[in-house]
Amino acid sequence: MIKKASIGLLVLAMSATSCVSKKIYNDLETKYSDLKKENRSITDENDNLKKAKNQLELDRDKLTKDLASTKDDLAKQKADFAAEQKKYKVLQDSYNALEKNSNDALEKNLAKNRELLAQLEAKGKALADEQARLDKTANRLKELEDMIAAKEEAMRKLKETLSKALTGFEGKGLTVEHKNGKVYVSMENKLLFNSGSWAVGTEGKKAVVELGKVLGDNPDLSVLIEGHTDDDPYAGSGPIANNWDLSTKRATAIVAILSENPKINKQKLTAAGRSEFSPLASNATPEGKAKNRRIEIILTPRLDEIAEMLNSIN
Repeated sequence: MIKKASIGLLVLAMSATSCVSKKIYNDLETKYSDLKKENRSITDENDNLKKAKNQLELDRDKLTKDLASTKDDLAKQKADFAAEQKKYKVLQDSYNALEKNSNDALEKNLAKNRELLAQLEAKGKALADEQARLDKTANRLKELEDMIAAKEEAMRKLKETLSKALTGFEGKGLTVEHKNGKVYVSMENKLLFNSGSWAVGTEGKKAVVELGKVLGDNPDLSVLIEGHTDDDPYAGSGPIANNWDLSTKRATAIVAILSENPKINKQKLTAAGRSEFSPLASNATPEGKAKNRRIEIILTPRLDEIAEMLNSIN
């Protein structure tokens, strides 16, 4: 309609060109231009509406399809639910029948279960008590391990202290060793005694005195002094009959020197003779015989605390 009106106006304007003024002609031209713009706008709007309509139709088709699918799913779920209800009813009926026919058996089972539970509770208590005992034992063992480690460390430090105190005598037949939780001080006869004698020489006495200073600072140590000989028979005379006597006499000679130190606990000193029956080397060579003729001083830490703890664990 707009196009037809525009054409009519144009024709009218052209036919009246000769009889109307220039102003009227211009006004008609302006109106014609405006109508063309309006027509274009309406055409664009019409295209947009068509696009919107097409999109709405697509959305409608999708929604329709989704609705149909949802209805199908709903119908399937209803069918599944109905089937499950049927199964549930069958199970419920079976359970009711079982419950009705099994009261006696259930009572017996309940009684047996109560008995088993009582037994389990008793075993559980026994296990808990045993676990508590094991935990206590584990704690005691840890304390024992710590105590042994502490004593081992103390003996290691004692060995270092003795090595420093006796450093001037090492290489002269004196050695200090830490093993098996004890410290061993070994002095060969060449440092201490003349052949066949139990009198301690000047240099040997110095070494024993220095050892006694360390022992005086550690009064809890048990000190075992052992005399050792080679396998040559004793050839001297006097109060010594054999190597047993000689090894024991030499051990007591060392005890006598240590006893001069008032700080040493005499109750911790023990003298013993081992004769030739605990050799360090073969007596077949002069060198081996020299190693075997010795005094060994064995230092043992106080062990009564460890023994008490072991008794408490057992």
